[in-house]
Amino acid sequence: MSRLRSSLFLLLLVLWTLLLAPTIPYYALRNEPKTTRRFSRLWADGVLAILRLVGVSVRIIGEENRPAGPVLYIANHQSTFETIAAARLVPDVAIVLKKELYKIPVFGWFLKHSPMIAIDRAGGGVAAKKMFREGRAAAEEGRSLLIFPEGTRQPVDKRADFQRGVLLLYKALGLPVVPMVNNAGLFWPARSFTIHPGEITVSLLPPIPPGLPDAEFMARITKAIYDERDRLVALAREEASAA
Repeated sequence: MSRLRSSLFLLLLVLWTLLLAPTIPYYALRNEPKTTRRFSRLWADGVLAILRLVGVSVRIIGEENRPAGPVLYIANHQSTFETIAAARLVPDVAIVLKKELYKIPVFGWFLKHSPMIAIDRAGGGVAAKKMFREGRAAAEEGRSLLIFPEGTRQPVDKRADFQRGVLLLYKALGLPVVPMVNNAGLFWPARSFTIHPGEITVSLLPPIPPGLPDAEFMARITKAIYDERDRLVALAREEASAA
């Protein structure tokens, strides 16, 4: 049953993406990032609908913790889910991501023309300056930013050292930070299209103010994300055991 569910998800995902691929010339000619982002949300809505069809729902808690205006969202990274769902979870989001994602057919084109903040992870100081410059520009447009400080997708129970870029971005932008935590890896594991039924929970935690000392900020964001991640994972496992 699991193999059938996963195969159906992958088939529908490919078909949905191919269905939208012919629209790329239209958006390329218009060259309007806001319109491109609206279309990206449509694609993400379709992916979330396909997930529901194969038994995976999504619940968002903590909506009251979103401040008005641009925000720096800092999220744990367990699955492909977060990158796709970000377009719906944070409308007009500017995601800090590795530039290799631009090479993905269709999806990569829409990421590039949204635009997102693509970083060459081997770029050192040049890449950091690019992140600051494009991050400030996005915030000035009223867009919120999203960064995954673990750098890459992690198993649901693993803790990774947060990359220093998240601290530098926090200091450079001076925005409130909302930790955005999920347990998607239980249902859509990293580097896989294996799908397990259940409910993905996305939790928005109370904002962390700008201007904190470096060590205090890193301690607070790390504790907030991993404590909540562990809580969400444990709760989902308890519910699965009781079912």
